[in-house]
Amino acid sequence: MASIQTAIAGSDAPALYDKLNWRILPFLLICYLFAYMDRVNVGFAKLQMQSDLHFSDAAYGVGAGIFFVGYVLFELPSNLMLPRIGARKTFSRILVLWGVTSACMLFVRNVQMFYGMRFLLGIFEAGFAPGMIFYLSRWYGPSRMARAIAIVFLAGPIGGIVGGPVSAWLMTALAGKAGLAGWQWMFLAEGAPCVVLGILTLFMLSDRPAQARWLSDEEKRLIETELATPASDTGHSFKAVLRNPKVYVLAGAYFCIIASIYALSFWLPTIVKSQGVGDTLVLGWYAAIPYVGAAVGMVAIGRRSDSRGERRYHSSVPAALAALVLSLFVFVDGHLVASLVLLTLVTTMLWMAYTVFWAIPAQYIKGDAAAGGIALINTIGLSGGFWGPAIIGWAKTSTGSLHVGILIVAAVACCGAVLLFSNRLPTQ
Repeated sequence: MASIQTAIAGSDAPALYDKLNWRILPFLLICYLFAYMDRVNVGFAKLQMQSDLHFSDAAYGVGAGIFFVGYVLFELPSNLMLPRIGARKTFSRILVLWGVTSACMLFVRNVQMFYGMRFLLGIFEAGFAPGMIFYLSRWYGPSRMARAIAIVFLAGPIGGIVGGPVSAWLMTALAGKAGLAGWQWMFLAEGAPCVVLGILTLFMLSDRPAQARWLSDEEKRLIETELATPASDTGHSFKAVLRNPKVYVLAGAYFCIIASIYALSFWLPTIVKSQGVGDTLVLGWYAAIPYVGAAVGMVAIGRRSDSRGERRYHSSVPAALAALVLSLFVFVDGHLVASLVLLTLVTTMLWMAYTVFWAIPAQYIKGDAAAGGIALINTIGLSGGFWGPAIIGWAKTSTGSLHVGILIVAAVACCGAVLLFSNRLPTQ
């Protein structure tokens, strides 16, 4: 055993984890890229869909967020079943079903259908993000988790970078083709690839290192030894997870981060348009800018957090800065360049907090209980994905301005920072 532990710290580890990184992370990143795009492309669809179908801002905000209601209701069952069914089959089922549902958004004709399709999309995607975190915890030890999560969850910012221009192009270039509106083509073109990815999942992934034919016996032992490193103050049973107050503090903090991230994600095209940008293609490129900063920030904070072995400040400080900067938006509204700078800083900070946050649960929830524990945190927290967009929608419908909703979201992000800072973690 000593020789194996020495090998982990020695020259064998970099080559082994380079191998894992190239085999696992790019494929998961691509899958999550489409997941993120299919969640938030409704923000671009709104630019045409709202006038075509006569939706109010409040109806749009509820419809955008109702995705998370379906997600929350079915996420915990999905992840509790994951250890028995296996990640490979679970991810395949999720990808195929959400791809079909996303493509079928083109059939929406009224508010009720809009709510129903978004609700179904949430049901079918339920468990994917926490499932990936649990899956990564079976391949990467605590000292490598933040970097692995950062790479996979780069899909969010990349989805923003790619999704904006691509969605805008699809909506303008294909508008009227075969009798379909541009927003209908966008849903079809961005949903269909998920079905293909779902089929590929069965061939690309192994449920755990012991089943990976592309690893040698020695490499499998190296991984298992690193994963066996003790780092838990929470029991291995799901009942122990349910009794741990830290889980609920983390869930509350995650609620605040998610509410802030998706409030901005769903309303970003509308916010940019309100700065005087009328051309849809130009708007798509401008909306991509904040996510460039987020991509850089996620990689940097993941590496720094792993190298310092510190999670608490690396998650709470970016969340606090995001709240502060977002509150300044009301003073620059109407000035395109200043607004884009602030939106870029806020988006970057929120995604940095999000990245480091998901390295925290794996520090003290181990074994198969981790699937349920991670899902429980995500289930409670992800309901913020409903409230964030809905708050801005209701505030805009009531006041005619985005300012009140944005200030509320800033206050929510500040609450998240306080919860993260107050929760002293096992290694700190």
